[in-house]
Amino acid sequence: MTNRDRLLGLTVVVLWGLNFLAIHVGLEHFPPFFFAGLRFAVIAIPVLIFVPRPKVPWKWLLLYGVGFGILQFAFLFTAMRTGMPTGLSSLVLQSSAPFTVLLGAIFLRERLRGLQLAGIAVAMLGMGVIGWDRSQHAALLPLLLTLAGGLGWAFGNIGSRLAAAESEGVNPLHLTLWMAVVPPIPMFALSALTEGPTTGWNDLIGSFSASGWPAFAALAYIVLLGTIAGSGLWTFLMSRYPASTVAPLSLTVPVVGIAASWAFLRETPSPTALIGAVIVIAGAFTATSARRRIVPAPLAVTPIARISTPTDHLSATAP
Repeated sequence: MTNRDRLLGLTVVVLWGLNFLAIHVGLEHFPPFFFAGLRFAVIAIPVLIFVPRPKVPWKWLLLYGVGFGILQFAFLFTAMRTGMPTGLSSLVLQSSAPFTVLLGAIFLRERLRGLQLAGIAVAMLGMGVIGWDRSQHAALLPLLLTLAGGLGWAFGNIGSRLAAAESEGVNPLHLTLWMAVVPPIPMFALSALTEGPTTGWNDLIGSFSASGWPAFAALAYIVLLGTIAGSGLWTFLMSRYPASTVAPLSLTVPVVGIAASWAFLRETPSPTALIGAVIVIAGAFTATSARRRIVPAPLAVTPIARISTPTDHLSATAP
């Protein structure tokens, strides 16, 4: 990875780490499914009017949108609304890194090595430590919901890579913006069914008040910086490098998230949770950092296998 792309990756880390504070503020004003639908609807409306759809297969665009947009945030927002601490959420959501490795082996034929499997096992052990700590102090359900959000993110990562792999010259920003077209209607439908057909809209109207400005500030941050800037840069990196190269960057998001939550929300994780966090990050880093060899199809070289060969990745990133 070039120094420029490393800097872009660190920019994403900061944007996404602070994004959890914005989510915390937004969820104080809106119910989770409605808030998730609202954040993407704000993007989707101008995208449908002004941004040309990238020439990628619909199935991969839908996988990207369902995984990254619907599953990740439906589970994450619900977890945080039901008691998952903001800083700990930023950590547990990084379970997407080992999940991405496993799904990469399935969908991209990236062979897992013994060291990677060991790293995944260590990361799972760390999640178990955090889960045990949560069960001693609070409900376990928010943790499980956040893990489900991490799995959704991993599916989104695979969808974005497959979309870029099958379409030469796809604009990463356009791909990210069109991903936002997928979640709004399903999320608003879920909100109407589970939160009430008017609850979210009444909360939105109520936010147009002197005390409601934090909700709109949080929404603006999530839309402009967390989604458009952060996810756009992430999609750009995922289109240029193997999943195992990009995924470790997300493991430093909790450093920003936990520090910001401590500074602004006075959230102090327990020593056991911090030990579990170190175990998770160590295991996930091991799982996602080892180089993997991609096995081509036995009868024919498919476009995905051709694009994902080590030689092609090296030539694509050469200065």
